[in-house]
Amino acid sequence: MIKDLTQGSVAKTMLLFAVPMIIGDMLQQCYNIADTLIVGRFLGSGALAAVGSAFSLMNFLTAIILGLAMGSGTVFSIYFGKKDKASLKESILASFFLLLSVTVVLNIIVFAFLDQIIWFLRIPESLVAMMEDYLRIIFAGLLGIFLYNFLASLLRSLGNSVVPLVFLALSALLNIVLDLLFVAVFHRGVAGAAEATVISQYVSGIGLAVYTLMKFPDLLQRGDRVKLHMSRVQEIFSFSSLTCLQQSIMNLGILAVQGLVNSFGVAVMAAFAAAVKIDAFAYLPVQDFGNAFSIFIAQNYGARKKERIEKGIRTALAVSVLYGAVMSFAIFVFASPLMSLFISREEVAVIAEGARYLRIEGAFYYLIGILFLLYGLYRALRRPAMSLVLTIISLGLRVALSYALSAIPAIGVVGIWWSIPIGWFLADAFGLVYYRMKRKNMLSM
Repeated sequence: MIKDLTQGSVAKTMLLFAVPMIIGDMLQQCYNIADTLIVGRFLGSGALAAVGSAFSLMNFLTAIILGLAMGSGTVFSIYFGKKDKASLKESILASFFLLLSVTVVLNIIVFAFLDQIIWFLRIPESLVAMMEDYLRIIFAGLLGIFLYNFLASLLRSLGNSVVPLVFLALSALLNIVLDLLFVAVFHRGVAGAAEATVISQYVSGIGLAVYTLMKFPDLLQRGDRVKLHMSRVQEIFSFSSLTCLQQSIMNLGILAVQGLVNSFGVAVMAAFAAAVKIDAFAYLPVQDFGNAFSIFIAQNYGARKKERIEKGIRTALAVSVLYGAVMSFAIFVFASPLMSLFISREEVAVIAEGARYLRIEGAFYYLIGILFLLYGLYRALRRPAMSLVLTIISLGLRVALSYALSAIPAIGVVGIWWSIPIGWFLADAFGLVYYRMKRKNMLSM
């Protein structure tokens, strides 16, 4: 199924396209939540701390692949909006070559420098062996991550957000079943949790590849007129590299904060590991709505529909702010019960610290909702450098404030939690002011 986002009701079109993406990524979070919940319940807070730190690292590596896929998807959307099938097919081939090459290089690097990576994360000595076991297996899933994200980005750029959801749902359910089997039944420890995730990732990637080859052979099969042109690779790279850099900086900043969190001990590590899963699940819908919004804007930009773009911006802002306000209230009220899902009630200090994080950072979800829209808007309007600038403002301030505030004895770890919404606010302010100043120029077709 291919859907043209340049026609029909703006609000209805955007929301119907976004919903499968939101559900799909919620299921993706089920991968991570299943790992965290099962590991925390069956293996204890030490294993939870190790898996939580590994999750931050894998997010960084996945962000590189995802950034390239998102940038490529924007190019696909623009050519689809222009009805330029020849350029679309050449871009698909160039993107596949680029993403596969980057994934292979990443695999080589992470296996070669595993010891140095663990040192950078400041893992306590008692958790190093457990961390190594988990990472050696989880790194093997990068090719599966590449395959799924490349094809999901392609299908979404054509207006099909349902099929990636179906394969992700299958993969998420499989992951939960395998987690329980490997950890609770076979007692394979954190290695079993990693094995469950990797198997599930390959199922979703290979399954989506088979579907796409069967349904869209004309887009994926190389003909006499469709060749790998380095000019297309350069186009994809020049467009998606900034998106990739944006995603990488975002997650590198999170990794730097993870190292700081780890310095406060196992209890804070475990609290952070559980809280960020709840946190990610809470604001995930606005993150995916921002990605859907970006594809909507890109197709309409390619079709030269300025009024539809402006109406889409107003609609998206209203939806994101409303959702953020509702979710902030829910997280504030249920912070402690949510933490107790991941860790035994006897771990009072862990639950209390995680709840404190959620009540500080979770009160400002509307700010990150606006930030995700700004990322998507600038990416779609061929201004990916602005998305990068906003990420540097948000994450740079977060890292700087985290280290500065937490070093003050009277503030401590709470300074890390407060640095997050401060970074969001300042990035939003800069992005909105810039849009008002450059609006006419950016929307000129």
